[in-house]
Amino acid sequence: MGEFLALLSACCFASSNVSITRGIKTSGGENGAFLSILLTVALGGGIWLIQCAVRGWPDIQPTSLLWFGGAGILTIFIGRVFSFASIQHLGAVRASAIKRLTPLFSVMFGVGFLGDTLDGPMIIGTLLIVGSFAVLIRQSLADRAHVDSHAELPKRSLSERLGGVAFMYGPVSSMAYAVGYVARKQGLTLMPDAAFGTMFGAAVGALVFVAMAPFAAGYRAAVKQTFTVFNPWLMLAGSLNSAGQVLYFLALSYSTISRVAMITSIEAVLTIFVTVAVTRSMSQVNGPVVLAAVLGVAGTVLIMFQ
Repeated sequence: MGEFLALLSACCFASSNVSITRGIKTSGGENGAFLSILLTVALGGGIWLIQCAVRGWPDIQPTSLLWFGGAGILTIFIGRVFSFASIQHLGAVRASAIKRLTPLFSVMFGVGFLGDTLDGPMIIGTLLIVGSFAVLIRQSLADRAHVDSHAELPKRSLSERLGGVAFMYGPVSSMAYAVGYVARKQGLTLMPDAAFGTMFGAAVGALVFVAMAPFAAGYRAAVKQTFTVFNPWLMLAGSLNSAGQVLYFLALSYSTISRVAMITSIEAVLTIFVTVAVTRSMSQVNGPVVLAAVLGVAGTVLIMFQ
């Protein structure tokens, strides 16, 4: 059951990635991150209220609220905001491949804080995921160098050729997701209610987003545009991402973090197929991008199924 839910989650995330790229083209730069957070609150809350009507009100554990709230800040706020920004600047396919760093960070946390040991398959899997990221960096540098040479622009620094800080949005998002998934699992251990955990975590993430608005123009614009401009593609992206989050939470209720993370890593490959199907274009799909996606998935499989 958990494995099937994880696969559905990956399908939702892949479709959301492509919808974001379509919506940004008509949104004036807004990527719909805040909208998706509010939709997650609504979806999780709706499912939870239905459960309460059928089963009665659950016994809410205060400690679980801390875990769910922490997970919400990490995955709903930091993870999702940076993930949407990565898709906005790098495209759905490349950003999705970079997100395969999440299993790598999970291994790092296991070794550093839980005393896990690295055996042969885990080392190989980790190297494959690092190789996936390296392929994307190399391709990004090559693409920018090609543009610069044709435009006869002055030589750029390494940071400029990578797209400034934009290329780091994916790794930051992956780090936040990796830690947040651990917090989610801890919360579910104390209170096995995926819908409530999704709703509460998303609500905390939304509050943090609003709290940041007075200090950052981008956040203020995102909040304002969410309630003043309707973008069907971003609405679809937010709905799919929210469904993916709920399904991921449910999958964690039935299976381990490792198995769920491994299955959802197929998102990178699914994004390629969805991109081609929706846009009918192969512009974002080339040899290095496909290689990076395959390396990331293969590395994840070795790490999770050693």
